[in-house]
Amino acid sequence: MQLVRGIHNIQPEDHGCVLTIGNFDGVHKGHQRVISALVAKAKSLNCVAAVLVFEPQPQELFAPDKAPARLCRLRDKYALLAELGVQRLICVNFNRKFANQSAEQFIQNLLVEKLGIKHLIVGDDFHFGKNRVGDFSMLSQAGKAFGFEVTDTASCKMESCRVSSTAIRAALEQDNLSDVESMLGRAYSIIGKVFHGDKRGRQLGFPTANVLLKRRKSPLNGVFAVKVKTNDGTFNGVANIGARPTINGVRQQLEVHIFDFDADIYGQCIEVIIKKKLRQVMKFDSLIALTAQIKLDSEQAKHVLK
Repeated sequence: MQLVRGIHNIQPEDHGCVLTIGNFDGVHKGHQRVISALVAKAKSLNCVAAVLVFEPQPQELFAPDKAPARLCRLRDKYALLAELGVQRLICVNFNRKFANQSAEQFIQNLLVEKLGIKHLIVGDDFHFGKNRVGDFSMLSQAGKAFGFEVTDTASCKMESCRVSSTAIRAALEQDNLSDVESMLGRAYSIIGKVFHGDKRGRQLGFPTANVLLKRRKSPLNGVFAVKVKTNDGTFNGVANIGARPTINGVRQQLEVHIFDFDADIYGQCIEVIIKKKLRQVMKFDSLIALTAQIKLDSEQAKHVLK
């Protein structure tokens, strides 16, 4: 799948596509139905199926403290959309200058001149342009003027399908992983690159693969029984997601102890599949107490994953 980062990188040969616009956070079942409709429409019109997303997401720019935890990063979104048949992912840098352009400029400059869209699929609550004055009605009128069709994402969804990124976050907060899996169509997982940590886990007898969570906040915190996909295969393990209060940790990261595993995976991207929450993150009085708890967590995870 082609990745276009920034409006300035849209080339003349990219002109002409069927487009949908949104955050697509998590690429859940609701998103999947929209993408299915997008791909089908693109095939019928013999043009490219394209998705446009914003980085950062609008709320992360305007209200960063209130912005919801991301379900997935751009890298994960790319992989999931590619699997669904999307041919082009356009990532627009969402900054103050872009946000302050008029709704008319958004349509004329981006949708018509740059992308040359043939069909647009968006939610009927989609707003754009300065002060969010652009809406579905304006897009429909523009479509008649510039020769593209506009359809509502609601027409792509089953009435019984009440899936949203907000509902998935709520289920994660309530540790309802079965509902999360049902809404995503897959188990929730975190993908990231393993980096060199302080080797504290190795000193405690439980070496860990450390993955920095490149997001403002994680939708998950706690200790979990997990499956870990590496280049060497899939293994069982136990993971801590969040800060490390016992050793004065402040940044959020994922640390996973992989059972019966000693391969060097530094620099490798691994996928950590969340299977069951074991407990909340806790602060212990000593490293001895922490080590004892990690041992208990490991035994419990092995029992869960058996």
